[in-house]
Amino acid sequence: MKSASLLTLACLLGGAAFIACAQDGEVRNRVVIVENVKFDYAQVLNVEPVFQTLRATRTEEHCEPVSTRTLAPVNVTGEEPQEDKGRLGRFMDSVRSIFRREDGSEEDGVVVETPAPAANPGPLLTRECRIIPVGREFRRPIAYDVDYVYKGTKYRSRLPEDPGNRLKIRVSITPWIGAEQGAPANP
Repeated sequence: MKSASLLTLACLLGGAAFIACAQDGEVRNRVVIVENVKFDYAQVLNVEPVFQTLRATRTEEHCEPVSTRTLAPVNVTGEEPQEDKGRLGRFMDSVRSIFRREDGSEEDGVVVETPAPAANPGPLLTRECRIIPVGREFRRPIAYDVDYVYKGTKYRSRLPEDPGNRLKIRVSITPWIGAEQGAPANP
């Protein structure tokens, strides 16, 4: 009994669906339009890169250069430096040796001047350094605007890579079925 009632119910529902499809004439006569595709080449006219600009700031140590002309000479050997006295200096040394005693002390009447040692200005190679922010700018191409011509018509597209002199294109042709073509024709 159950199977007979299920069969009857299925027939009633199927018949109702068939009647609904028969009343809707458009659904029954609907045709899928297939797209006609071919590949061809277009002539590239111009390629302009599109750049992405990245800005970054980092800190760097910036030091003023030390001029060695303003610094006193540095003794790196540990020996006392010998002065280059010139003619007058050598003459004064020879005259000074006349007035010295045998024990190495000088006589009372002669006063010999010795140069005072230079004041110590601190570390000789101290540089003026400070931390400063330095801005950097990087540009990289992220796309290309390509102008090309195909069968006398100019086009422009944005592409991920530079295509070169020729651009492979996909040509698709499908018939247009507008509202006026979908209506039945007038006799």
